[in-house]
Amino acid sequence: MSIAENYQNIEHEMKRAILHFYCADKVSDIPDYAGLVDAGGALKLPQIIAVSKQQSGARIDEALAAGLRHFGENKVQEAQKHWAERKAKHDDLVLHLIGPLQSNKVKDAVALFDVIHSVDREKIARVLKAEMDAQGRQLPCYIQVNIGEEEQKSGVLPHELDDFLAFCRNDLSLDIKGLMCIPPVDEPAGIYFSLLKKMADAHDDLALSMGMSSDYAEAALCGADFVRIGTALLGER
Repeated sequence: MSIAENYQNIEHEMKRAILHFYCADKVSDIPDYAGLVDAGGALKLPQIIAVSKQQSGARIDEALAAGLRHFGENKVQEAQKHWAERKAKHDDLVLHLIGPLQSNKVKDAVALFDVIHSVDREKIARVLKAEMDAQGRQLPCYIQVNIGEEEQKSGVLPHELDDFLAFCRNDLSLDIKGLMCIPPVDEPAGIYFSLLKKMADAHDDLALSMGMSSDYAEAALCGADFVRIGTALLGER
């Protein structure tokens, strides 16, 4: 299938999952407490971030032609190859850094990206703030939470979030928009998405970046604002 067809199918699957969960035949049947219907009666689906890492230029161009404008990259150097020229041609493009950020790549990251999803420690938060000030670019950021408390994964531990959020906002004046997570691969994702949602709700104004190719429908059901989708949208790498 084409990327445009994949895009439509993903949105359809998210909508179907929400309707099925609430035993609803139409959006107006979804209960008010779900928080998934806007004031105009439309279903609030997550913004899809097309994960373009390791994709060919042809596939990226096809995605742009299909109307996709939010793209995610894991590595700064690869993102520069993909987007240095394309960003200049699409002023509505939003480029998200969704992979771990090293301090020696912060200068290039701040210059290229529009949103940072992987603020995960004090050192990188400090370096990001200093570089944003130097470049005059105050990028919206997400704190990466190690939601499953896995040793091999980056992110602040759930019990550390309150202190780290206060540090980023109060000490550094970083523009923290939300939380990001990658749940354990061998456990039901919905449990961890619900936990991240609860953590975000405790701070009222935090958005959610969660869900990938294998679990985006669950993420939508749990209130994701962004889902980061690679192979299900753009095809195998």
